[in-house]
Amino acid sequence: MRGENKRSVLVGIFVFLGIAILVVGILTLGGQQKKFVKAIHLKAVFDDIGGLQTGNNIWFSGVKIGTVRKINFYGDSQVEVEMNVEKSVSEFIRKNSKATISSDGLIGNKIIVIYGGSTDYPVVEEGDRLEAVMPLDTDKMMETLQENNKNLVDITNDLKLLTGKLAAGEGIVGAVMTDSTLAKNFRSILANLERASVNSNKMVADLNSFTAKLNQEGNMLNDLVTDQSIVPDLRATMENLKATSANTELLTKEFQTITEKLNSPDNSLGMLLNDPEFAKSLKSTLENTDSATFNLNKGMEALEYTWPFNKGFKRKAKAEEKAGGN
Repeated sequence: MRGENKRSVLVGIFVFLGIAILVVGILTLGGQQKKFVKAIHLKAVFDDIGGLQTGNNIWFSGVKIGTVRKINFYGDSQVEVEMNVEKSVSEFIRKNSKATISSDGLIGNKIIVIYGGSTDYPVVEEGDRLEAVMPLDTDKMMETLQENNKNLVDITNDLKLLTGKLAAGEGIVGAVMTDSTLAKNFRSILANLERASVNSNKMVADLNSFTAKLNQEGNMLNDLVTDQSIVPDLRATMENLKATSANTELLTKEFQTITEKLNSPDNSLGMLLNDPEFAKSLKSTLENTDSATFNLNKGMEALEYTWPFNKGFKRKAKAEEKAGGN
């Protein structure tokens, strides 16, 4: 009897321990799955959930706030995810918050991350649907990385080839790097450019100084630019210059007409200037006139000694002497 009682007690103890372990396990799993926590149901529709399963966790600001309750097909090819979210946390989630699919670690289970939302919008309510944002596809990311790696290898090979040519002195850059003469010429060019830059800066400074002087009051150019009273005088001067130019042009035309007439033998002056025969005749006439005048003077001198005029000239001479003595 004692052996049977002892066996029954041991069996009862093991059964009790098994039930206790089962209850603790259920409570633990229920606590992890938020089975015994008041929750609200939120939804999100994705084009692709990337392996998300029922029971996966939901995170908000780095805190686990619920689990995936149900996954259903939606529309033609989309997937609707129903989420259990703790009611105590729902007051921090806004109606304009977004939901995306991420991974728990680099290669961990898929999770849903709720983020964003502004205080201008009200808090979520039972059955609200959040805007779904598709995550970056890992496969596409790996393809992109593979393509980038390939491009990096090509760039490395090209760089290796380029540095080899530079070291061998090929090309302009290689020649400059290996040829000392070209290097000296290049340094000389840089020195000339530096001097040109210095001269340019000096010229700019001089120009600024000259401009500052022009802007000083009392300067003639400054007065021309700023003094409005000079403008009418300048305009009047320009009008006078235009009138003078017009008169000069008219005078030039008149001089040209006179010159044309002087060059023409059809008038007296033109004949005097241009007709050689007339000039020769005029010269002969003048010579004859000069000769006649000379002979007339000789005749007048001889007339003084002739008898009829002798007395008259003597009386004239006496009168001049008497006038000179007084």
